[in-house]
Amino acid sequence: MFQPYGQALEEELRTVFESREGFLYDVLRYHLGWVDQQGQPQSGSSPLNFQPALAMASCEALGGDYRNALPVAASVDLIYNFTLVHGDVQAGRTDPGDRPSIWWVWGPAQAINAGDGLHALGRTTMMRLAQKEVPADRVLRAVRSLDQACLSLCEGQYMDLQFQDQMLVSTADYLDMIGRKAGALASCAAESGAMAAGAAEEVSSNFAQMGRSMGMAWQIARDIDDLWGEHGDGITPSNVLNKKKSLPLIQTLETAKVSVKRELGAIYMKRVLEDSDIAKMIEILDSAGARQASQAKAQELVDQALSALEGVSQEGMDALAALGRWAAEGGR
Repeated sequence: MFQPYGQALEEELRTVFESREGFLYDVLRYHLGWVDQQGQPQSGSSPLNFQPALAMASCEALGGDYRNALPVAASVDLIYNFTLVHGDVQAGRTDPGDRPSIWWVWGPAQAINAGDGLHALGRTTMMRLAQKEVPADRVLRAVRSLDQACLSLCEGQYMDLQFQDQMLVSTADYLDMIGRKAGALASCAAESGAMAAGAAEEVSSNFAQMGRSMGMAWQIARDIDDLWGEHGDGITPSNVLNKKKSLPLIQTLETAKVSVKRELGAIYMKRVLEDSDIAKMIEILDSAGARQASQAKAQELVDQALSALEGVSQEGMDALAALGRWAAEGGR
């Protein structure tokens, strides 16, 4: 359903990069899958991520041409990739996907620099809305929304890292954290996509709230996938080994019997987690119904997101509902 979005986004991103030459941009192209480590072109393309898809779907749901939201889509995609590059350094991920991470190839200092470059490029790309004849005041609002999203994202990332050192984290604190870490950028995507369609301020604000809730559902689904997803390489995701606090674990610690809490606590008190520890933890979470409870929360957030919208055609609602289902599956 979203295939045209992916093709159009790829073209927009390549346009953004076409006048950028030099080592830094080759590193960024490498991260996006366009070139190899020597800067030689490859046939691969970047996958369509949830955030840019949300920007284009929001624009189209309000009767706009999704192509008008391409600067928004490219902008939030670059920002999302900036978080991935820095996240690889923070988590020590050497091979996050189908290729070694930037820091593993060129070192953490260059990876931090590359991530900063993606952030700056994402911001300037949002300004390309002016080329779509979006009024200057709306372009300024979109850039301001992006800046606030980046700040909120950093706040959420701080909380996420802090929670690694805490055994007990409340569901409320977790939801606050993912509302910043994942909800803020999705909120910007939906709001700015609505503005690209010419929506009134009240409507675009409603889309911002919708985006935040969908972004939170997306993050919960990613947490679930880290624990139960099919990882073809057989390697336990670093988020789990690094003791990131996911909703399945948090809800279980809040509601389970004392004996179960002690068992989980004994695992998490270990300085270093082994794959066998993770297997035991998942067994406990399965017994507690944690996966189903977290999936229900993700779906609740999607339903909440869609119920807040007004003035959207049935066709537009159907498209956003499909995007919501995708979010609740982790947007992969």
